[in-house]
Formats: sequence, structure tokens, C-alpha cells
Amino acid sequence: MTAVFDSLDDLRAAVGADLGPTGWLTVDAAAVAGFCRATGVPVPEGAVVPDYLVLSLSNLVMPELIAVPAASMGVNYGTGEVRFPAPVPTGSRLRGRAVLAACDDVGGGVQTTIRITLEVEGRPDPACVVDALSRWLA
Repeated sequence: MTAVFDSLDDLRAAVGADLGPTGWLTVDAAAVAGFCRATGVPVPEGAVVPDYLVLSLSNLVMPELIAVPAASMGVNYGTGEVRFPAPVPTGSRLRGRAVLAACDDVGGGVQTTIRITLEVEGRPDPACVVDALSRWLA
């Protein structure tokens, strides 16, 4: 279920809040092949999903984690720390869990740090942990 923040003050007050989980999504061979074609990365041997494809899924799950209708615009500002604790076999199902780790005032709005953990169904270690930076403008 998406966490909805109706004001930037509500967002500021929610630091530490759990956001997630999202629904499951399957990363199949077609997704891997499409990513590799689009980026020029060779298709990996051993049926493993490329790390940067896994990282890109953090943007796919973000709208399922958080909505800020009070903001005139939300902007992907980049990332802080990114880790890949475990490889992801092709065909795996992943989902996102997140925590609103920080919310800092910036010109025109706030910048959030949302720590997204991409979990792999049936595996103890996550595929990716990323500190996603977003700007929410008033």
C-alpha cells in the first residue's frame, strides 16, 4: 500500500516511517535481454540478473511506496549509497521495502532519502539496498 503524504510537513514528520512492501515482480529472461540490448551490456552467463537492472527496479517500485500529492513535482535526484548483497537468478521475484531515512529542507521544497531494499522471494539476503534521493517541490 502506498504511503501518501498530504503536505511537506507530514513528510518531514514521517522520518523513520516504514514504506512498503510493494507487490512482487518477476525479472525474467526477456527483461534481462531487453536491458542488455538497451545498455550494450553483454547478457550475463549463469542466468544472473545484471546488478544495474536490479538497481533500476528501485525506480519502478517507488510509486508503489510513496506519493506526495502536495508537491507540485517529485524529482529523482540520484542515489546515496548502493549495495548489492546477493546475486539475483533470472526468473526471481522481487519486491521493495523502504524506510523514509531522512527529510531535509532544500530551496523550494524538501529532499528525502528513502532506503529501498529489494528483497528476493525465498532468499535471506536482499538483491539491492539503495538510498534513493528525491526532491519534492512545493
